[in-house]
Amino acid sequence: MEIRLVVLGVSDLAKSVAFYRDRAGFDLQNQMGSLAFFAAGGITLMLNANLRRPDGSVAGATEIVISADSVTSRFNDLKERGCTFINEPREVTPGSWAATFTDPDGHWLTLFGPK
Repeated sequence: MEIRLVVLGVSDLAKSVAFYRDRAGFDLQNQMGSLAFFAAGGITLMLNANLRRPDGSVAGATEIVISADSVTSRFNDLKERGCTFINEPREVTPGSWAATFTDPDGHWLTLFGPK
């Protein structure tokens, strides 16, 4: 079993597309209507401005873990691009480091890999 697509409910598609393309550095593949698709390694990241549950939007409360060859190097690059981190790079298990930043809707994106 493999995950091929991750869908995030977003409140403002244009703002989220700009974040994922310009700040987080993902490659925008296609955008139509309320949807945007980004290349994200072995999966596709889809933003959906119309994703809803009966009680409202599902924006927020999501974490995507992104592999990094060097967490500190990628952290510095993303910080320079304007990403807001909720923590500094830190060792989470022996030899594995992580740092988490957020998108405009509060989804967590965590860099994970060697220091």
